[in-house]
Amino acid sequence: MGADKLVDGASSISRNLKIPNIVIGLTIVAFGTSAPELVVNAFSSYEGHNALVMGNVLGSNIFNIAVILGLTAIFRPLVVKRNTTWLEIPFNLLAITVVALICLDISLGAHNENMITKSDALVLLAFFIIFLVYNIELSLKGEEEIEIEGSEKSMSNAKGMLLLAFGLVGLIVGGKLIVDSAVNIASTFGMSERLIGLTIVSIGTSLPELATSIVAVRKGKVDIAVGNVIGSNIFNIFFVLGISGLINNIPVPNNSFMDIHVNIALGILLMLFVFIGKGRKIVRIEGIFLLLIYLCYMGYLILYA
Repeated sequence: MGADKLVDGASSISRNLKIPNIVIGLTIVAFGTSAPELVVNAFSSYEGHNALVMGNVLGSNIFNIAVILGLTAIFRPLVVKRNTTWLEIPFNLLAITVVALICLDISLGAHNENMITKSDALVLLAFFIIFLVYNIELSLKGEEEIEIEGSEKSMSNAKGMLLLAFGLVGLIVGGKLIVDSAVNIASTFGMSERLIGLTIVSIGTSLPELATSIVAVRKGKVDIAVGNVIGSNIFNIFFVLGISGLINNIPVPNNSFMDIHVNIALGILLMLFVFIGKGRKIVRIEGIFLLLIYLCYMGYLILYA
């Protein structure tokens, strides 16, 4: 709810200031769907819950591809737009590959501990800016269409500012409660923060993407469902993880590399589904396969993590 109000308020103010809808869609709306991950990770990083930081980002991205795309593909074949095929899906794989490389400090002899440092965070944010600017340029040239979810009703700047403030407060309070609850659950049941981040927290913060994709598929706008998920993954890696790394250095536990490898495998699978299949589609059997991968992954985590 906080993210919805934030998007509505910010979008209204932007329209009143004559900012193009394309730019709003690629910035404010993209931020809105990933805002829960950002706020949760900001608190987690600030309070030193590093396993929760990595678990939330990596778990959210796994959930986005394996569950959201898997479920939506079962209900309706997902036709992937040209820009998503040639830019966003490869960029999604690039994002997780960059994370894998910057986490190899011990192997590369950079540090005696694998971690995402503030300089690594700046690299991630630089990639995010490049991706964002390129998308805005394409959109302004009319090569990419952006669907803006939420209210199109105009409102005064005062009301827009009020909604913006309400949404921001809601996100901050909700994010703090999620982090505190996750840490309490981990302490009470003897579960690791990594496991909580990869399961409960990542699923909870991915609900906006799930809701958006389901609505898009029901309306027959399946390309929006795919773009929403892939865009969110790129946003999570380059922006959310980048901001988290600026707040505090993030030590990367060895078991997080398994989660990174699962992300890479899903990114490669997604490229294979789109490039090898006919008509750039993700079909039902591929959706079922993605869901099975997630179930196997969750089973492994519950049994061994």
